[in-house]
Amino acid sequence: MKRKTRLLIAPLPILLLLIFMLGLSWLPANGMAAEDENIQLLDKSAKAFSSVVKKAEPAVVHVRVEKKGEMAHGNQFNPFDDPFFQHFFGPSFRPPATPQQPEQFKTQASGSGFLISEDGYILTNNHVIENADKITVRLQGEQELEGKVIGTDPQSDVALIKISDGRKFPYLPLGDSDQLEVGEWVIAIGSPFGLDSTVTVGVVSAKGRNRMGINEYENFIQTDAAINPGNSGGPLLNIHGEVIGINTAIFSRSGGYMGIGFAIPVNMAKTVKGQLLTKGKVTRSWLGVAIQDMTADLARSFKLKEQAGALVSEVSKDSPAEKGGIKQGDLIISFDGKPVVDVTDLRNRVAMTPPGTRVDLVLIRQGKQQELTVQVAEQPSDMKTLSGAPEQQQLFQKMGMSLQDLTPELARQFGYAKGQGVLIAGVTPGSPAALAGIQAGNLIEEVNRQPVQSLKELQQVLQKSGDTQDVLLLISSGNRSYYVVLGVK
Repeated sequence: MKRKTRLLIAPLPILLLLIFMLGLSWLPANGMAAEDENIQLLDKSAKAFSSVVKKAEPAVVHVRVEKKGEMAHGNQFNPFDDPFFQHFFGPSFRPPATPQQPEQFKTQASGSGFLISEDGYILTNNHVIENADKITVRLQGEQELEGKVIGTDPQSDVALIKISDGRKFPYLPLGDSDQLEVGEWVIAIGSPFGLDSTVTVGVVSAKGRNRMGINEYENFIQTDAAINPGNSGGPLLNIHGEVIGINTAIFSRSGGYMGIGFAIPVNMAKTVKGQLLTKGKVTRSWLGVAIQDMTADLARSFKLKEQAGALVSEVSKDSPAEKGGIKQGDLIISFDGKPVVDVTDLRNRVAMTPPGTRVDLVLIRQGKQQELTVQVAEQPSDMKTLSGAPEQQQLFQKMGMSLQDLTPELARQFGYAKGQGVLIAGVTPGSPAALAGIQAGNLIEEVNRQPVQSLKELQQVLQKSGDTQDVLLLISSGNRSYYVVLGVK
């Protein structure tokens, strides 16, 4: 009996293992096949991204710039201004002055760029190479070459530079940003914080972002692909390895990535690049009209069903608009065969149209649709900036800040209260604002001790302040606020 019992108990673990294995064999074969198929799909997707990056990386470059400056003797620290010395020698004591030459110094900054031709032409941001005394381009493999500026366009923040060493360079094809759809995968490559060939992946979060206060002409692609300082000027690629944007700016409360990055559409960059290549500068067109967005209230007043289009509030004398028959109160709904979305859309498209071009317009006048043909002309040389920014806002641009109204969406994103102030959308490296510690994503709550909730209120406060180059600001940064005085000399 004991022998039989031992024979029955000994193989029990083996039986359990056999039962478990038989149980696996009873699982539906199509379930395991589906799982394998999904893994294979993910593997193919990963290899697809990797393949795009391998082809693109050799054409992405690190751009380093040097700028010379000088510090006047009066800006240097004088120990006899210290209260310790004044206690013994008196506040009026000064040692005999000795003549000194201004101290020379150099500053360095860096960004990214990408080759667009085998003969060494590179697209980057204007703010990366602006006012540079020396440009050094580092290729993959650590080779460094001197960069030459071909042309810059501060209004769109696009610049064209060139390198040469007698060989053919790898380059990236330029895609069609108009065909880009929200939700598509995109790849950003650049040198954030000086880390060359950094790759991030995300999607297109939005298109047509404008009025950000970053550039004068804006039509940004918004992406959640991680973009950080140093990525500026690098390419934003689609899954076919084509450039569809130039990474330009971020919204951030910390100075680093927070999920919102902006890229200049490559179609805008192509137009700018073409003119920089042939003329070294960009020539833009104008109509000669003051325009405003069609709000819901205005649409009701004009008895319109939709809010789209640009409403003409003023027509300049002897302008292309006046010669073409455009009148005050006209609503422009189509330009060159394409619908007009809003004021910024029309302004960008007019500017990018070559001067002298005859363009068909569709407009609504007194409730009736009409068609006109207008010949756009080159912008007058004495024309003020078309950014819509008044003189007071240009003062902030000189200080190194671009400003933006704090919309409810941005307030939620950055943790501010509605109407708390004016958002600082961007800060130029090395500018008075940057040296004062101000960062993109900070908020201006007061100007000259007066609360401001919008760009319009900011303008009004500065107008009342008179002709002054020094501005007292109350800055909000996260959970703290502080005062700072900025000036432009």
